[in-house]
Formats: sequence, structure tokens, C-alpha cells
Amino acid sequence: MNGAPQFGKIVIFGVGLIGGSFALALKAAGEVGEVVGFGRRLGSLTQALDLGILDRAGFNIGQEVGNADLVLIATPVGTTPEIMARIAPCLGPQTVVTDAGSTKGDVVAAARAHFGERLGQFVPAHPIAGAENSGALAARADLYRQKQVVLTPLPENAVASVARVRAAWECCGALIRELSPAEHDRVFAAVSHLPHLLSFALVHDLTRRDNRDLLFDFAASGFRDFTRIAASHPEMWRDICLANRTALLDELDRYRAQLDELRDALQRSDGVGLEAAFDVARAARRAWAENKASE
Repeated sequence: MNGAPQFGKIVIFGVGLIGGSFALALKAAGEVGEVVGFGRRLGSLTQALDLGILDRAGFNIGQEVGNADLVLIATPVGTTPEIMARIAPCLGPQTVVTDAGSTKGDVVAAARAHFGERLGQFVPAHPIAGAENSGALAARADLYRQKQVVLTPLPENAVASVARVRAAWECCGALIRELSPAEHDRVFAAVSHLPHLLSFALVHDLTRRDNRDLLFDFAASGFRDFTRIAASHPEMWRDICLANRTALLDELDRYRAQLDELRDALQRSDGVGLEAAFDVARAARRAWAENKASE
């Protein structure tokens, strides 16, 4: 470590994959002095302590949050308002709060409701990284390396507060982008929330069929690739879908219209139309993959 760490004390609510990886990355970079964690289950906190994610488990929110440099809320988005309500009265004047939620409009609304005059101390964020597995055991120090983290700063945020959150994620090896909360939710409804909904829907449909065992016996790499994200955390994705339901419903309607077009082509035996649609999709997918590979 070269000199003192940038963050003397960080408090994390939710020490699973996202929060745990954040802590491990900052520790690996030598940029945090102490990590204190809060969680719903004592077993999860004990596990995080055993894995070296936490230095201490927190039990008194007022005592821990008041002198923290940074607080990260890394729980399912449905629990965020309750946590905000609990920490708001305890914030020290220099404490900055951020989150890791996959939706931003609902999180910002909760922050406005609970932080009041201290709203400027909350800087919303969303790390674009994850895995099918959850919990502290899944956490790893390199999860955010070369991955994007989207900040959605508020007009009330001081430049220094945004810079502190940016610095924390940069210490994790992340690449920082900025969007407005509304733009963020529209973008991720299309490229993240809808794909998860579709993946869950396909697997759920197959499990309800009488011949489901036969179907799963013959499922191969295409099924594996398309449905990988259906192994994601059900509670987390329930909250995300409900929190971003307006944008997600718009995307679902667009997708249903696309399916209707393909169905009509099939019904008409329109091979030319099907191939044209497939060709456009293939070209776009390949271009995206090549751009990602070159980053």
C-alpha cells in the first residue's frame, strides 16, 4: 500500500456477490482501511467474515454509518427504501451513500423521500457485472475489472460526492459511464431486464409441460446459452422487474410485436422474410461481439 487508503471506513448493506466483490476489490487495491457489513442473516455475515470480505459485522447502524466515508447499499432493490429510512438520520456530514441497484428511477424516488435535505449525499450507481451464483461465496476481487459502472448523478450532488463514488469504482477496476436515471432505466429494460424475463419465461414454460424431462434431456448448448440467466437470483429479479415495470412493459410490447412479425412469416412460409430478419440480427450480434472483444 502506498500511503493511506482513499477510504478509511466503508459500510456495506448486503455482502453477497455485488457487495462482497466491491469489498474484496477495494481491499486488493489497498484502498480501504475497514469494511463493516450489515445483512439480514447472521450466517451470511459470519461467512463474509470468514472469507475476509468484512472486517466486522455491524449491529448498530448509527454507530457505524455516522463516521463512514462511503455506504454501499447492495441489497435487492425492493429493500432499498427501508435501508434508506434507517440510515438517513445517522448520516455524518461527510458520509456519501451509493447503491448498486439495477433500476434507478425507483431508487431516486426513495432517496428523495427518505434523505430529504441530505439527498445530495446520495449518488446512485449501477455496476454492470454479475453472475448466476449469488451470496458471499460467489464474491471475487476481479468481478468489476474492465466492467462498466453507470453513475446517474442527481442535480443535488456535490462534485466531490460524485468523485468519491467514481473513485471507489475505479479502484475496483471499473469503467465509469454516466446516464440520467430515466435514460438508464430505458436502456436496461431493453438489454438486461427483458432478456432475463424472456429466459425465465422459457424455462418456466418448459417445466410445466408433461414431457419436461424429455425436453430437458435433449436441451443442448443453444438452450444453455439462452437460459443461463434464468439461474439468477429470483428475489432480485422480481424486484427489478417490478421497479422498472413501465419501461419493461414497453419493451415487452415491442418484443411481442417482433414475435408476431416472425409468426406471420412462418405462417406464410416466407423464407425470404425470415432469413432477412435473421441476417440483420446476426450482423448486429457479430458487430457487438467484436466491439466487446476489442475493449
